[in-house]
Amino acid sequence: MCFSTSVSIGAGVVLTIVGVASIKKTHHNSQLLFSSIPLLFGVQQMAEGILWLTLPNLGYEITQKIFTYIFLFFAQFLWPVWVPISILLLEKKGTRKNIQKVLVGAGILVGIYLLYCLFTFHVEAKIVGHHIVYIQDYPSSLRIYGMLLYGLATILPPFFSHIKRMKLFGIAVIVSYAVSAIFYEHYILSVWCFFAAIVSLSIYAIMTNISKEKPRN
Repeated sequence: MCFSTSVSIGAGVVLTIVGVASIKKTHHNSQLLFSSIPLLFGVQQMAEGILWLTLPNLGYEITQKIFTYIFLFFAQFLWPVWVPISILLLEKKGTRKNIQKVLVGAGILVGIYLLYCLFTFHVEAKIVGHHIVYIQDYPSSLRIYGMLLYGLATILPPFFSHIKRMKLFGIAVIVSYAVSAIFYEHYILSVWCFFAAIVSLSIYAIMTNISKEKPRN
């Protein structure tokens, strides 16, 4: 599979449409963050689409920098914070909710750290072959801890949810990460975000189930 301007923008359009449809399935404010995930992924994919258009051309350095930061803001701050909080809000009282709170804490911690790194150290986007690689000169000494907390925040929450089909969503995210890590090691940030965006289409199905189970307020 190759990735390109048309793939990123096309995915962005589809995700935006599905995101709006998912939001329309919400019956309570507590569902809004979760149902908005496809829409937000759509924005992120559009941002990468603009990078595909501008990176090969001189004279767009400011635009390239802005959309590089937008993409990385989504990838490194928004997702580790938004995903666990959105699933926590869906959870009832009990042990599951307490576990979700711990995962939210992990997400906030790594999100703040990565946001600090994003605006402190050099970052750059480049097209290499059929992929965009994001160069980030972050401290290597804390990379393992950052990856661990990021994984806890973005992968584990679905497995501690009582919502039907949520575990399948979590499994799909893990599989997409494994495929990205094995076959696209040097482009994992861009490729995993793309696969995770596609996986997020299943949120519409999850929201459909939730809307059937819960009466409209």
